[in-house]
Amino acid sequence: MTFHPVARLASIMILTFALALPARAVSLLRDADLEYALAQVATPVLKAAGLSASRTKILVVDDGTLNAFVIGNDAIYIHSGLIGRMENAAMLQAVIAHEAAHIANGHITRRMTNMGNARTAAGLGMALAVIAAAAGGGEAAGAIAVGTQSAAMRAFLTHTRAEESSADQSGARYLRSAGIPLSGMLDVFRLFRGQEVLSAARQDPYVRSHPLSRDRLRAIEGYAAAYGDLRSADSGKWEYWFARAKGKLTAYQRRPSWTLNRLGESGYADVALMREAMARHQNSQTRRALAAIDKAIAMRPSDPFYYDLKGQILMETRQFAAAANAHGRAVQLRPRDGLLQAGYGRALLASGNVNAALPALERARSIDFRDGSMLRDLSVAYARTGNKGMASLVTAERYALRGSLEDAGIHAKRATGLLPEGSGPWQRAHDVLLASERAAKRKR
Repeated sequence: MTFHPVARLASIMILTFALALPARAVSLLRDADLEYALAQVATPVLKAAGLSASRTKILVVDDGTLNAFVIGNDAIYIHSGLIGRMENAAMLQAVIAHEAAHIANGHITRRMTNMGNARTAAGLGMALAVIAAAAGGGEAAGAIAVGTQSAAMRAFLTHTRAEESSADQSGARYLRSAGIPLSGMLDVFRLFRGQEVLSAARQDPYVRSHPLSRDRLRAIEGYAAAYGDLRSADSGKWEYWFARAKGKLTAYQRRPSWTLNRLGESGYADVALMREAMARHQNSQTRRALAAIDKAIAMRPSDPFYYDLKGQILMETRQFAAAANAHGRAVQLRPRDGLLQAGYGRALLASGNVNAALPALERARSIDFRDGSMLRDLSVAYARTGNKGMASLVTAERYALRGSLEDAGIHAKRATGLLPEGSGPWQRAHDVLLASERAAKRKR
């Protein structure tokens, strides 16, 4: 397995990082459209929980099992398999509400505080560094090899029944406050109800880390019966973005024939066209893919993510100038999205317009400095303009974020010799060099 991002068909990017399972890597799916859609679904729940909707990301783990978890206070991780099993926005919002409650109720912070074993804390601290970087975006975090034993991580992720009951009650309050039907939470519980009778080897990870009980189910049934189901006027918007997130994710992960036979499942014409474009692209039917995404754009001309998808299709079919135009339009519509900015810079670089690519990539870096794919492109842009010092600095930072501190030190040392001493870039390179030297001393 190689630890770097791979652009996988129609706009979803896959990042690999070791997390809790030493025998195999776990992958994080990053896509601007997918993350925006999930944010729209999650925002009312996060606000009800008192969490920042802009700082708490909803990130997707590329795993077909049913699971969701939190490790830090700034991200909620949901397995792609769980999203695929959700039938409506309320079910997904119930999962998010439950995980948000673990954050809001201090369960994760308390565990970190109460850890007495310094080695375990150090290992989990490394895992948290990975997660924090991934939440900021990009390959960098994804490529860090986490030195945490799987048993320690499983213990960290496993909640007590008391914590689960507390999270259930808080999550139910968040849903009711946001006007989200509690039937979604009940449907999620029923999805897992039969899992506890299975052997641990056959259970989905959610059951092992979130122990269920009949008492918990009865408690939420009682809460729902007492307070009834409220439904916000915004529920239609949430259903749309849920359909869009699930539609894009399944079109990415399933065979093109499966997607083409189910285009209308979402109930939204533009989502069906987006799914068709992805399936046609996977079948190398470029003209039909572009025709489908152009129809979606005609329906939603101010949607930056459809232009981003068009740009990805054009990039992957080596139509670089046209891809730059499409990505440029996406950035015009949503200039503060780091993933969109990085895509624009990448397309400009591929088209040979280095002078325009460099500022675009620097803007992406200012928004999301942890995007390793963007850092790689930025180092190439600096090298092509003859700025070897900055190229070495950015390369050093990319290796540092990957956890390859020995390689980072080599490039940082080169950068300190090429950049003006005392300047901001020189100081950045010096910081990486010091980190590399400290890491080398610890190995001795």
